[in-house]
Amino acid sequence: MPDTENRSVSLEQVQAAIQENNASWVAGDTALTALSYDEQVLRLGVVPRPEDPSQEEQIRMAERNGPRIEFAAAESVNAPASFDHRNINGQNYVTPVKDQGGCGSCVAFGTVAVMESTFRRQRGNPNLAIDLSEAHLFYCHGSSIGRTCANGWWPSGSDGALEKCKVLGLVDEATYPYAGGDKGCTALPADWQNRATRTTGTQAFSSTAQVKEWIATKGPVTGCFDVYQDFFSYKTGVYKHTTGNLSGGHCVAIIGYDDAAGCWICKNSWGTGWGDQGFFRIAYGECRIESWFGPVGAIGIAETAWLNNQRVTGMWAIDGDRNAWAYLSEVGWRRIAYDNDNIFMNITQQLATAKAANRPVNVYQQDAILKEVYVL
Repeated sequence: MPDTENRSVSLEQVQAAIQENNASWVAGDTALTALSYDEQVLRLGVVPRPEDPSQEEQIRMAERNGPRIEFAAAESVNAPASFDHRNINGQNYVTPVKDQGGCGSCVAFGTVAVMESTFRRQRGNPNLAIDLSEAHLFYCHGSSIGRTCANGWWPSGSDGALEKCKVLGLVDEATYPYAGGDKGCTALPADWQNRATRTTGTQAFSSTAQVKEWIATKGPVTGCFDVYQDFFSYKTGVYKHTTGNLSGGHCVAIIGYDDAAGCWICKNSWGTGWGDQGFFRIAYGECRIESWFGPVGAIGIAETAWLNNQRVTGMWAIDGDRNAWAYLSEVGWRRIAYDNDNIFMNITQQLATAKAANRPVNVYQQDAILKEVYVL
C-alpha cells in the first residue's frame, strides 16, 4: 500500500513547491481538496496484479534503471505535432466527464472513455449517442475476478478491463446505471448479451511515437500513472509532481498530446469540479504514465446492433461469390450477409429497392455485416 505518513499536504505547501520548482501548472481548491485524504485515495484504483512487485517497488526499480522511454516527436510517424480529440476540425469526439465517486473504479471509467471516443472516430460522427456502462464493467466483469472498490483493477492483460470488453462487452448506461460503492452485479436484463457493445481487440505500443500516431488516427488510449498528494489540487497547466507522498495509482483516457508543451492531454473521472473542467495535462515521462499497464488502445468497436431510419445512398458489388456492399447514411459501407444465396439475394434486392425508391430502412448488423433489412 502507498505510504500514508504525512497524510495532509496543504494547498499553500503545494503552491510553494510549484513556485520553488518552477513548475508550469496551477494548484487551487478543487472538488478533491474539499475531501479528507482517505476520501481522496478512494478516487484512485489502479493496483499491481498479484504477480507484480508492489507499486513502490516498481517506482524504485524505474528510478534505479533510469528513463527507458524515448519521446519521439509526432512528426516521426507523420502525425501532427499536437492533437486533441475535443477539437478535430472543430468537432468534439470526447464524451462528457463523469464522476466515479468514492470507489476505486477509475479503470472502468478510463476504459469506457477510450471505447466511446473510439466508436465516434470509427463512425466519423462526433455526435454519436454512445454512453456505455462503467457499472457493468466494474461491478460485473471486474467483480467476477475479485475486483472491488477497495482493491481496484488494471486495464490491460488477459484479466484486464479491455479484454473483458472484447470477450463479453458492455451494455449502455441506461440499461445499467452507475452508483458509487460496491453493489455487486445486479439488475442486469436477461438478454444483456444481445445489447452488449464489444471491442474488436486491443493494441499495445512499443514507442511513444506509435501512441501519438494511434491517438491521431484511431482514438484515445488508456493511461495509468502514480498519483502523489499534490495532484488532487491540480487546476490547469502541465502537471509535474512537486511535493507530497505517493497516494496510489490511477487510470484515465489519454485523449491527445502536445509536443510543443511536452505533455499528454487526459480525461479524468473526478467530475468537472476538478482540474480543467475534468481534464488535465501531464508532462511526458511523468509518474510512469507511458509505462505502467500500457498505454493500450481499442482496435475498434464491433458493430452489432439495429440501425434505424437509414438511407441507402450507394450499392457496390464485385465479380465474386456473394460479395456486395451497401452505403448507409449514418455508418457508411456495410457488407451484405453472405451466408447463403437466398439470404444474400433477398437482402440485396430489398436494399436496391429502398435505394431506388428513396425509402428508409431498418437494418440489423452483426459485426458490421447486414443480416436483416426492413424497408419502411
